[in-house]
Amino acid sequence: MNLAFNKRLLLVWLLLSSMTLGYLWLDHSADQDGTLVASTVVTVSVIVIALVKVRIIFREFMEVRQAPTALCRLSDAWVVLMAACLLGAYFIGTAVSN
Repeated sequence: MNLAFNKRLLLVWLLLSSMTLGYLWLDHSADQDGTLVASTVVTVSVIVIALVKVRIIFREFMEVRQAPTALCRLSDAWVVLMAACLLGAYFIGTAVSN
């Protein structure tokens, strides 16, 4: 079996893995004495980490990086739209619940 070694994909995979570990660290930092504490900073950070990971996966593993410019821009627009929807829903829900 001949496997080609791709340094770029390895680095991207390591970056995605470290971002996942960062998320886990954030998750444990919101836990105080076994009780989860709602935190806007943690919630926004987790959403941003997830969207950055989605963009990296689009670019590297779905090969949008080498796609036509229109597709690159559309995929970036989708990530921005999801950020607006998720963060908007969170902040509106927080405002309504108070």
